Amino acid sequence: MDSSVERAVIVTGAGKGLGAAFAKALASEGAAVLVNNRLRKGQPDSAGGVADAIRAQGGRAIANYQDIAAPGAAQALVKAALEAFGRIDAIVFNAGIIGPAAKLPDMDMAALGEVLNTNFLAQVALAQAALPHLLQGPAGRMVFVSSSAGLHGVRGRIPYAASKGALNAMALTLADELKRTPIKVNVLCPYASTPMTAQDGVAGDPRLDPAYAAGMAAYLASEACSLNGQIFLAGGRRYRRARMVEGRGASAADDSSAWVAEHLDQIAAMDGAREFPGAESAFADLYATIDTSHIGG
Repeated sequence: MDSSVERAVIVTGAGKGLGAAFAKALASEGAAVLVNNRLRKGQPDSAGGVADAIRAQGGRAIANYQDIAAPGAAQALVKAALEAFGRIDAIVFNAGIIGPAAKLPDMDMAALGEVLNTNFLAQVALAQAALPHLLQGPAGRMVFVSSSAGLHGVRGRIPYAASKGALNAMALTLADELKRTPIKVNVLCPYASTPMTAQDGVAGDPRLDPAYAAGMAAYLASEACSLNGQIFLAGGRRYRRARMVEGRGASAADDSSAWVAEHLDQIAAMDGAREFPGAESAFADLYATIDTSHIGG
């Protein structure tokens, strides 16, 4: 245990790209960082390289090579952070895979399972394992790195979009469950040129340097963050918030599909759309507007 550590953060998938940028940004702001990235045979030690770079700049970091999708990985990551720093104050859940591109007729179910296991189930396991330790501090933070694919879908990537959509829903639910604790849970959907998004023979867009999305990750993982249950997009040093909203809708005079077809524009209109903090409040709002004048007659 290192009693001099004031804030310790785990960043998964931090050997390159966005994760490396997040780890370096957090370290530059004073956090001790566990830089996690699995070590592949015959490839460079990317996690060690990021940790070395952080230490060279006067920061504190250790490398960790746990594959987050492996059995027992969540507990091993938590143990490693506690042994190194004596505490866990925040986790940036960045590790993930995109999986093979395929539309539904050609989609491989085994590949679907692998993507869901890495991008969703492994994240849930790590959150569960770390939660008791995050609760011990005054400002626990969970930052789930997702994608706009989980908000809007993306053609040819059903497994990836589905895994990120599940991650978003889980994070918002967790934020609601923990809203009376010091923990804040938020989602970051970054845009960046990374090895995951690279195309053969195509140079990365310099406007989408991973470092240009790191400021939001560092803020959401910091003690200064007072937000909870929010989704932010970041790229090119431009940030914006995303949210599921519901329109005002319309009440039908009968049970026919003909009424729906005739009033579809009114039903689908999004003027005056509202957001809700959870499914319960969304249902309560709809329930309160039910026209009961025709019921029970």
